[in-house]
Amino acid sequence: MKSIRTLFVVASVALILWQGVANAQSIVPPVPNVNAKAYVMMDYTTGQIIASENADELHGPASLTKIMTSYIIGNELRTGNIAETDMVTVSRNAWARNFPGSSLMFIEVGKEVSVADLNYGIMIASGNDACVAMAEHIAGTEDAFVNLMNTYTTQLGMTNTTFANSHGLPADNQRTTARDMAILARAMIRDVPNQYEIYQNREFTYNGIRQYNRNSLLWDRSLNVDGMKTGFTSESGYSLVTSATDGDTRLITVVMGANSEAARAAESKKLLNYGFRYFETVTAYSTGDEMASQRIWGGDIDEIQLGAGEDVVITLPRGQRQNLTASFVLDNVLEAPLAEGQTVGTVNLTLDGEDIASFPLVTLQAVEQGGFFKRIMDNIKQRFNDE
Repeated sequence: MKSIRTLFVVASVALILWQGVANAQSIVPPVPNVNAKAYVMMDYTTGQIIASENADELHGPASLTKIMTSYIIGNELRTGNIAETDMVTVSRNAWARNFPGSSLMFIEVGKEVSVADLNYGIMIASGNDACVAMAEHIAGTEDAFVNLMNTYTTQLGMTNTTFANSHGLPADNQRTTARDMAILARAMIRDVPNQYEIYQNREFTYNGIRQYNRNSLLWDRSLNVDGMKTGFTSESGYSLVTSATDGDTRLITVVMGANSEAARAAESKKLLNYGFRYFETVTAYSTGDEMASQRIWGGDIDEIQLGAGEDVVITLPRGQRQNLTASFVLDNVLEAPLAEGQTVGTVNLTLDGEDIASFPLVTLQAVEQGGFFKRIMDNIKQRFNDE
């Protein structure tokens, strides 16, 4: 009977927390039709996929590959392995003439170019030549850099992605998915924010040549887009990874295989408008919020406060926060001593009967053992309580 009584008591407290709140229902229409081969929309903060189609279908990444190249550059800068002031001598492998008809920074063999310029040339001008130059600077050869790229795919959980070069031009066994690109985009924003900031620049000039960022949504005043990357090959079609913010909510969209530059932008905007209109990122509980007061046996006090050990951030349809239901399950009957911050159970959040999130239930205070006679009396009470 112990576990049954514990569950009943704690669940009752959860219901009281939401007692008397209006049960207003917000209407969330179906995701609009997206004219692309695959797409994903993810809440950056929670990692929740809000909408998707063919999320795990394999596609050539094209220049979306450069997000991984930029991610590695950002990590190398962050750890101090390279510096923006480093000068890189352009090899014949990185010579712009090796990539006719493709996106270029227009670097010349034998010339020295700073890491800062090459970095901008990759992220804004989408220079294939700059990618090879940076790959060689970081790893010695492009092949060694590709091995590093694929090591990062494993580390980040990009389970369906394999890279074969640093720039994304078609190559055997080079593939990715919309879901994996969303995972990579999230890592870029989270892990190397200084690097991510470069994506918001609309143009870059090198050697007297001004080039404009191909992400046309950076010019769209109806959205607060601050990145990320375009891609195109004749085999893969037109793709776009985008991130934008609205208040406390940041969304990431990946559109792959659209029919044109205009289409990839329009379909991405369609997703972002839908996501911001009907969903929001909310903090359901903050660190230290008390959720329940529960009986503890054999302690120097009789009740212990329980709550969230860290912020609980979730993605919800707009206006539905007040309709969340929390239920608690304790791992065991609570007995002293217990340390502050000790996990003693699980909190489950549901909305309209659907599981939304779960997180640890922790003690918000330490409880020491009570005196000898207190422990004896609690032992007797506990026995009667369990019958």
